[in-house]
Formats: sequence, C-alpha cells, structure tokens
Amino acid sequence: METKYPSYSYVFNEFDVDESYLYDEGFISFVSKQEKNLKSFYKHSLRRGKEVLPMMQGLLIDDGVSDLFIYLSMVESGFSSDAVSPKKAVGLWQFMPATARDYKLTVCNNYDERCDTVSATSAAINYLNKLHKQFGKWYLAALAYNCGEGCLSRAIKRAGTDDLSVLTDGNLKYLPRETRQYMKKILLVAMIGESFTLGFSNDKNEIFDNPLIQVDVLAGTSLKEIAALLKIKEEKLLDLNRGLKNGVVPHDNAMYKITIPIEKMYAFYLRYEVPEVNKEYKSHMISHNVSLGETLEAIATYYEADREEIKTSNHLTDDFLTVGMLLVIPVTQNVFEKCLNRP
Repeated sequence: METKYPSYSYVFNEFDVDESYLYDEGFISFVSKQEKNLKSFYKHSLRRGKEVLPMMQGLLIDDGVSDLFIYLSMVESGFSSDAVSPKKAVGLWQFMPATARDYKLTVCNNYDERCDTVSATSAAINYLNKLHKQFGKWYLAALAYNCGEGCLSRAIKRAGTDDLSVLTDGNLKYLPRETRQYMKKILLVAMIGESFTLGFSNDKNEIFDNPLIQVDVLAGTSLKEIAALLKIKEEKLLDLNRGLKNGVVPHDNAMYKITIPIEKMYAFYLRYEVPEVNKEYKSHMISHNVSLGETLEAIATYYEADREEIKTSNHLTDDFLTVGMLLVIPVTQNVFEKCLNRP
C-alpha cells in the first residue's frame, strides 16, 4: 500500500493517525474490498463539488483545521449541498437540526443554512475544533462527529485506550460498525485524493476551477433577478444557493449573503444597485471602542446604524464583542454631524 498510496504518511499525520495503522489487518481488508468503489465515488464527488471546494478548503485552513477534512464532508455527503440522510441530516456536512441550531445555523421553512456552503462549513469547523479540544486528536474528532461525543467517550472507556486500531477493530466492536467504517473511508478517500493532488497518480486529476465568492443582497431579493443581472442561468444560481428553498432571500435581516461564481463578481458590483428607498447611503465611518456591557444592537441603535452592516464592516461572524474592541461604524452624513456636536 505504501507504493500505491505514497501520500499515506501526509494523510495519516494530518489526522493524527500513527503510520503503523497502514498495516492494520482491518484497514488492509477494507482497502482491498472498497478501493475500487471509493475511487469511483471520489471522482464523482469531486466533479459534483469542484466549485465549492476552494471556498471550503480556504475556510478550513483559515480556522486551524486541516483542509484534508474536506474528505470528511465528501464521505458525509458526496459534496451534494442538499443531501438528506435517512435520519434527516442535511447538507455538505450532514447536520442534524438540533446540532445545526447549536452552531447557529438557521433551519426554517424557507431557509436552511445547512445547505449553504460557507455557513455550514463554518459551523462544521467550530464543531470539529470543539471535538478536537475535547478528545485531543483529529481522528477522534472525526469519529465523534459521526457517532457522537457520548458514544466515543464510552468506547474509549471500555477499550481503555484511544488507539485507532483498537477502536475500529471489527471483533472487539467498541464502536458501531458505521463509525468503524467511517474513519477507514475518510483515510482511504484522502489517500486517493492526495495521491492525485500531489502528482503521485497517473490518473488525470479534476481541476478545482470556477471558484466562488459571496456578495451581499437586500432582503427579499429574487435569485431570478440576480441571475438576469449576471447573465447566468437561474438554475445555476439556485444550485449554488440551495439554502434558499424558494429562490428568494429571507426578510429576517436587512442584508443577506449569496454565493456567485467569482468571474461574475465585477458584473454584480456594476449592475446590482441597492434602492435608495430601502437603504440610506452611508458616506462616513465612525470609530467606536466597546465599553463594558455594550451590545452590538445597542451600538447600532446609538449610531442609527444597521447591525449587519457593522458586522460586515468589521468582519464579525457573530454578535460577540470584547471590552476595548475597536469598531468602525458606517453612518450617514447626518449622523456623522450629530456625533461631532455631541459632548
């Protein structure tokens, strides 16, 4: 297997797996039986997900998680953003409704953030980081992602070790069969994928082209309208934004992010205009140091500003503020002049 998958050392290291696992009898047997099917699965998944992969990999790396965890998403969903499991888990990372809410993903009749590439990937990163902090190794985080924290904790306690060979042993059965197979699948598709990526394979690798970008649009915006502006098929835009179940941006917040192909970015900014009747032009920026007890909502009210605009301007992913944090607040000229005259 060393000759066939020379990427194994890199893959195992990224998941904190000891290299001796390559010679584990259960893993060798799994590879022998499944590599043909999983090579086909890898190629089909990559073809399906090649547009979202650069964005997913970038988010993983930025937040301290190996980009090889894209293979966890591959095993979970085959890179189908609207995949639904028999247990009603949804999206690229297969979040159950309760876990989705725990990680601040909106799940309602007309909007399901589990289908949104950026929101779901960010939530998965937070969850994986939490699991890694709890269990101390990345392969344990992946196992817990599949079977749950309680199940893994009990398995480790019964086994008296967190060794992967012991936990995935088909005779000892400390973990459910699905979870034992799960980690083996991740390692094998990662070895297949990284052999392509690192140039070890003679097979032609799929190219990660057509990267994506997110842009802000007004609440209530129709994707049909945006597709017409960008001169792309509506079905294409709907496919990139499957969290919007009816093809219309919700009205819950003033602005929402949607995903478009990066090559359409300039067309978007040239052609998409926010109607003045819905949004005052914010011509000035005011700096604000956060004091003890202040909330984002209170700061927005004080400056007659929009909470979501403040978050966007300061690259905030949530409403959490710390004392002394410096914020820039987009305000109108009228508010700016009022602030100058305040004592």
